[in-house]
Amino acid sequence: MAIILGALVGVYLPGFAIRLQWVGRLFVSVIEPFVPPVIFLSIVSVVGSLESLKVAGRITAKAIVYFAVVSTLAIIFGICSALIIRPGRIDRSLVEAIGPARVISTHYEGWLKVVMQNSMLLLFILAVLIGIIINRLARRDQVVKVFEQLKSVVLRLLRYVFLLAPIVAFSGIAYTVGRFGLDTLLPIGKMLAGTYITMFLFVAVILGSLLAALKVNLYTYLGLIKNELLYALGASSSSSVIPLLLEKLEKVGLKRPVVSLVTVTGNSLNLNGTCIYLGMAVIFLAQLYNISFSFAELTGIVVIILLTSKGASGIPGTGFLALVTTIGSIHKIPVEGLAVLLSIDRFMSEARAITNTIGHAVAALIISRSES
Repeated sequence: MAIILGALVGVYLPGFAIRLQWVGRLFVSVIEPFVPPVIFLSIVSVVGSLESLKVAGRITAKAIVYFAVVSTLAIIFGICSALIIRPGRIDRSLVEAIGPARVISTHYEGWLKVVMQNSMLLLFILAVLIGIIINRLARRDQVVKVFEQLKSVVLRLLRYVFLLAPIVAFSGIAYTVGRFGLDTLLPIGKMLAGTYITMFLFVAVILGSLLAALKVNLYTYLGLIKNELLYALGASSSSSVIPLLLEKLEKVGLKRPVVSLVTVTGNSLNLNGTCIYLGMAVIFLAQLYNISFSFAELTGIVVIILLTSKGASGIPGTGFLALVTTIGSIHKIPVEGLAVLLSIDRFMSEARAITNTIGHAVAALIISRSES
């Protein structure tokens, strides 16, 4: 209801809608400080309480192999979809109308921020090391209990913050529609719609097939995490809902070590939505400038995206940052075309967030079943 109302306000009261941008930014800035402590406390308590540290190594190894395979499939899925839909066959004058200056003037150039976002993996490593030390202590159970209690306090506070999610969803959609207008979105609606359709098909076909092999119904499983998916939509961020997703997956019966290790590492290494988006975006820009790729070049692009997507980390805007890095690595596509995609990045960010969150949940279930 908040999203629909926000879209209407954006259309009919654009001046008011544009002034709502601060709400979404404030919400994400309030949530982000909660994420590192929850991840840190979860990993420390999990590793610290393991009867055998070999279990953690085995789970992480399985997860990394799974992430590599599924991420590659997501990239290929996105590229093939773009080659079929051909979303880049639009009026080139749109590039000049939006203007390249917008790419230069955004906050996306903060490369220090990219490094800090990748620090989540460093935090994960630090937590594992501390967990190993605790695991060797004579009174490890008491120490682990303290970490668990701290995590419970942080999660309780975070749930209160997420009560504001509908307000954030309203303001975010209102700002996007009010700022760019439907008349700006319609010319590139093919790319926007194509991305959503491709991500839906990836979830239904690829992830659905993986769950079907385990005799789990995809839509029933998604129903269990529907609140977390709506939170991801409202915050336009899969990273911000990880603490709540960890809690929910444990409640539905998945193994706690698996949920913690797979979901946290997946926040950087298993971004299905971001991979699909990057694959489609590269082909979109190539079509916009009538650039063609050979099979060998497409293979190289898959490898490049596989690497650049690992820096996205599920935080709003980082998917676009990963695209900037990808285009810079290809050396064949003019960067001016990024201005077109920037105009719809908010909508793209929401699609990425939902798909990434589903990918985390599916990965946790699959690895958990493999440990049974």
